[in-house]
Amino acid sequence: MAEIGIILAIFVVALLYSSVGHGGASGYLAVMALFPFFIEPSVTKPTAFILNVFVASIGTWQFYKAGYFSWKIFLPFAIASIPLSFVGGMITLPITTYKVILGVVLILAALRLAWKLNAANSEVKAAPLWVALIIGAVIGLLSGLIGVGGGIFLTPILLLKNWSETKVAAGISAMFILVNSIAGLAGNPGQIAALPQHIWPWIGAAVIGGLIGSTLGSKKFNSLTLRRVLAVVLLFAGVKMILV
Repeated sequence: MAEIGIILAIFVVALLYSSVGHGGASGYLAVMALFPFFIEPSVTKPTAFILNVFVASIGTWQFYKAGYFSWKIFLPFAIASIPLSFVGGMITLPITTYKVILGVVLILAALRLAWKLNAANSEVKAAPLWVALIIGAVIGLLSGLIGVGGGIFLTPILLLKNWSETKVAAGISAMFILVNSIAGLAGNPGQIAALPQHIWPWIGAAVIGGLIGSTLGSKKFNSLTLRRVLAVVLLFAGVKMILV
């Protein structure tokens, strides 16, 4: 039953996250945090990265094909984030420290999902290059350390600062997540060998959910209510990681 529950949860996470251009790592980490008896903490980071790569690849293609992407906005953030994500991937934090940092990130992700950001009525302006590089570097390091692609942080920054339109931000975040997840895995390739044997059904669920979610998201799909439900799960998982 636990295995079926995990597969269904990963499918839902992939569907909802991919609809807004995200790979879903914070959601997968939350799912794994809720099943600690089934998944070793040491494999949560590489597992989240692997699922991210599959889902973010689909999202990148869907949003790019639909015209929702900007190399000009993407490159400064990515250039700084990729090497730092690689470095972060090389670092294995003590389990206690990892759980606290992950718990905080899950709580922040919950707040992000519960809050609808919309830059449609604001004039888009260019991000200062040095600011984009610093933000990209910080997000990249954090992404590599805990096993997320960074989209959960980049998207709200792009929208709050009016550096991108909403759907373009989703497309940028999808590719940002993809490259950071690959860099994070490359920083510690040995962790791939430790992946759980039952990961393939999880990948299948993530791919199907990612296909559905990114297709709907790149067209027209308002998942605000569903994302708020997911936010409650993330909040619960984040608090659990910190306190237990």
